[in-house]
Amino acid sequence: MKSRALLGLLADGKIHSGESLAAKLSISRTAIWKQIRRAMDEGIRIETIRGKGYRLLTEVDLLDQHQILQGLGVPHRSAIELTVLDEVDSTNAEIVRRRRESGTTQIPVCIADCQTAGRGRRGRPWQSPRGQNLYLSMGLTFRGSFAMLDGLSLVLGVAVAEALEHQGVAEVGLKWPNDIFVGGSKLSGILVELQGELEEGVVQVVAGIGMNVHMTDAAEVDQAWSSLARAVPERRWCRNDLAASVITSVLGAVDEFTEKGFGTFRERWQSRDIFSGKELAATQGELSGTGHGIDDAGNYLIADGGELVKVRAGEISLRVQS
Repeated sequence: MKSRALLGLLADGKIHSGESLAAKLSISRTAIWKQIRRAMDEGIRIETIRGKGYRLLTEVDLLDQHQILQGLGVPHRSAIELTVLDEVDSTNAEIVRRRRESGTTQIPVCIADCQTAGRGRRGRPWQSPRGQNLYLSMGLTFRGSFAMLDGLSLVLGVAVAEALEHQGVAEVGLKWPNDIFVGGSKLSGILVELQGELEEGVVQVVAGIGMNVHMTDAAEVDQAWSSLARAVPERRWCRNDLAASVITSVLGAVDEFTEKGFGTFRERWQSRDIFSGKELAATQGELSGTGHGIDDAGNYLIADGGELVKVRAGEISLRVQS
């Protein structure tokens, strides 16, 4: 959209005249003013200097397809079909649509600046404000039965955690089955959805990853949350760099998972388990006990008396007892 291109021109923080902006974008000065007003209505601070032009006061972190692709190694760059959108209902839904329309063998990846209907686990809404966070989905294909997907969300959790650690984030924790924590608060979530029917041993899934990057206010979120800006405020975070790091880590993890199975990820997940040794209770049912990590299939284990009880991700959720 023109407003995004306009912000890209203003991103250097210098004064730009309406005439020069109009010439670069091939639109009228009136159209420039309308785009300035729209950006300001969305909370972006732009100074209007009479007789000189406009200066951006808000630091922006624009998504850029070329920059994301440049951040990938050549094999990964050629393996994916990347789409970067200004706005979408849901990046997961967009992957489903693109798979239906595309005949390519590349892995579809969609990243959006804003989601109007982002979803989390169990259909909960995922807050997706414009320009603040990373909303990324990938269409992944596996050969085998549905059983091979046990633990996939945990594999992706390890991949995201390792990407964050590669970016310098310390003490990343994993909450079974699909959340990434920093400093005791939720930073990122993963939603894995099966797509279509099992045909000839081919399983297609859509993996959605939401990560809080610049967000500092979320009044509608009813749980403890964090963002990279909150957790590591001394760092200037770039969503393009984060996207490239996450894509690289996920593709590497998927290859390893396909070749070797879940076993190689178990200890890497366990070492980041925020439930380990905690007194837990199921949000449904009567189950309670001490967190005991995961088994070879990714089920969570609770020590209930002298017995270890397996909990499947699709059955119930766990929480720390207060």
